[in-house]
Amino acid sequence: MVALHLGQTLEYRGDPFVEGPAAVVHRRRGAIAVADGMIVAVDEADKLRAAHPQADITDHGDHLLSPGFVDAHVHYPQTAIIASWGKRLIDWLNHYTFPEEISFADPAQASEIADRYLDLALANGTSSMCSYCTIHPGSVDAFFSAAKARGMRVAAGKTCMDRNAPDGLRDTPRSAYEQSKALLERWHGVDRLSYVITPRFSPTSSADQLAALGALWSEHPDCLMQTHLSEQVDEVAWVRELYPAARDYLDTYETYGLLGPNALYGHAIHLEPREAERIAETGAALIHCPTSNSFIGSGLFDWPKRLGERQRIGLATDTGGGSSFSMLRTMAAAYEVGQLTHQPLHPAQLWWLATQGSARAMRMEERIGALAPGMEADFIAVDLASTPAITQRAERAEDIWEAVFPTIMMGDDRAIAGVWIGGARAL
Repeated sequence: MVALHLGQTLEYRGDPFVEGPAAVVHRRRGAIAVADGMIVAVDEADKLRAAHPQADITDHGDHLLSPGFVDAHVHYPQTAIIASWGKRLIDWLNHYTFPEEISFADPAQASEIADRYLDLALANGTSSMCSYCTIHPGSVDAFFSAAKARGMRVAAGKTCMDRNAPDGLRDTPRSAYEQSKALLERWHGVDRLSYVITPRFSPTSSADQLAALGALWSEHPDCLMQTHLSEQVDEVAWVRELYPAARDYLDTYETYGLLGPNALYGHAIHLEPREAERIAETGAALIHCPTSNSFIGSGLFDWPKRLGERQRIGLATDTGGGSSFSMLRTMAAAYEVGQLTHQPLHPAQLWWLATQGSARAMRMEERIGALAPGMEADFIAVDLASTPAITQRAERAEDIWEAVFPTIMMGDDRAIAGVWIGGARAL
């Protein structure tokens, strides 16, 4: 049975960073046709109604039908410590993150927070994400089990650390390899789940552990690999002390086989020219985390340089170093960073980053992140008049982007009028 959803629609016909806003096609009265969890057509509403006279029709009025948001860098175990006061990166980890992650040795704690995080993500219109878990295999099981129950496409992995972390949060090179491999074999490719090889970052992994995880990735190159890179200047200096023979921070990964097209590097603010060049050459992705970068004082992502290098870029909340679960708020923060770096981002570019751009960073752009035939039917209905402040500004809009931009800048979970996962209503 075909289901038709009527409303305003956006279709990506290209990359708005390359071809401009015209790469995104807006239909004032459009529709998407869904069957068996997949999008089968996107067109004018009248055309699809005529083509599917027996369809089950849901009319969303003026709501914008959009791909669900894709959050490319998340720490679901940090859900409960979001918006904690006053720390920079290393202090943040020691004071807030590590004590919280120790508690995930308890499977009940992991399950509770996994459920809470995914419900908060869905409430904010996020249908897919790439998450770090903790060193505990049970934290991975909890997250994947919760996502599977909701039918979501997610990626995640066991965070590996064998030094510079407290008792209860360290594994070994061997256990990191063996446990990650076992989890990969248990979950990767099950339903809509993908395993991600996950060294937290070079300061908390020895050379032997990085080498072990590089070996695992070479055995399973279809997997993603996620880690952190050049988030804060004191972190970069610490890496120089820990790896004195390395050419730069990226080299601590590259030397051990942790650089490649399926790599995702979170933050990447303070890159050296060689690092930026190698990342672009390999097709790895940089994940921009603007609310986190400002909240813990990391710095500004260099939009002009990164766009000039034609980097593959995704967008992320970085829950809970980031200060919001909302990709709308994250888009707003990315816009503000663009202004501060003299690279104003168009609303079409921001929306693309939060959907197709992040899906592309995660190498899932042929499955999620766009409204198009053959894509999985993960989509949201966005109320572009969700508050009086947004409404009064949107009423003056002369085109779709002037109508969308107030929601980007001032919107929150009230703007998410509905969420569909695999064609089934989830919210």
